[in-house]
Amino acid sequence: MTLQALKDRIAAHARMEGFAAMGVCTPGAIPRAPERLAAFVGAGRHGQMRWMEERMAWRGDPRTLWPEARSVIMLAELYTPDHDPLEVLERRDRGAISVYAQNRDYHEVVKKRLKRLGRWLVEETGCEIKVFVDTAPVMEKPLAEAAGLGWQGKHTNLLSRELGNWFFLGAVFNTLELPADAPAQEHCGSCTACLDVCPTDAFPAPFQLDATRCISYLTIEHRGPVDEALRPLLGNRIYGCDDCLAVCPWNKFAARASEQKYAARDDLRAPPLAELAALDDAGFRARFSGSPIKRIGRDRFVRNVLYAIGNSADPSLTPVAQAHCEDADAVVADAARWAVGRLGGDVRHCGR
Repeated sequence: MTLQALKDRIAAHARMEGFAAMGVCTPGAIPRAPERLAAFVGAGRHGQMRWMEERMAWRGDPRTLWPEARSVIMLAELYTPDHDPLEVLERRDRGAISVYAQNRDYHEVVKKRLKRLGRWLVEETGCEIKVFVDTAPVMEKPLAEAAGLGWQGKHTNLLSRELGNWFFLGAVFNTLELPADAPAQEHCGSCTACLDVCPTDAFPAPFQLDATRCISYLTIEHRGPVDEALRPLLGNRIYGCDDCLAVCPWNKFAARASEQKYAARDDLRAPPLAELAALDDAGFRARFSGSPIKRIGRDRFVRNVLYAIGNSADPSLTPVAQAHCEDADAVVADAARWAVGRLGGDVRHCGR
């Protein structure tokens, strides 16, 4: 069997596993990645994500990560929402949760599929493999672009004319010399919809992101209090932000997601802020079991909820915020006092 025929069989098997698209590149296909990564980190745009500074050589050059690899199979997993994710932003007493986090943790779902595909490939060819889903120093988006799956749009996320931009990426590094696909070409044109919609102006320029201003970073990765100048701009977004993804015109061609584990849970589409603020650690863990939200912990999550309450313009939520003014976590207590003040309450009566 030729390597091209084998690649075709892999693609067919990937579709059987539920992946929406597959492409192949060589481990050395992203030569500009190291300098771009260094510039991003050097400018401090990674914020508290210290893991981006660590193992930069591995992250920037896949050949360093695993020298034995000869090709990289990149796969796309759809999670296209069945509703408008921006509608909840108008319901200020409700929390807005990023589409990808409204059900099961994608890391678990995608990795199981990758492992099944990988086992099949090993059994068929005897090759060696390593599978990755956003959990190792691998630059999935540049690799996926090099493999022809799509291009990094002006919002820096991967974008496809066939799939839109609602998809996860998985990688199978392997020791086979599989034929590489042609890199994808950029098709953003003069469109600036994703840049214009960003509430915090997190894009210094097209195709560049300052994570320290990105709501996804601020609500998920950032520890401690959020800068007071940025808090009002969070609105009711309590975990992640989908604005730049949702407005992309290419989504009119987006394919439907078939995996029901990504379908939004009813209690996470637009959950009441008052209900979420009342969660203690045990309640938080129970509610978000199996969800990616669980990893940020109760304190960071309730901090986000209190910022949203402060932005709600709903005085009836003042007692909800006041109840946390003496929270054991200093950051939560700070967020509560800020929210009370924003709602016109008397901060002096906090916690009473």
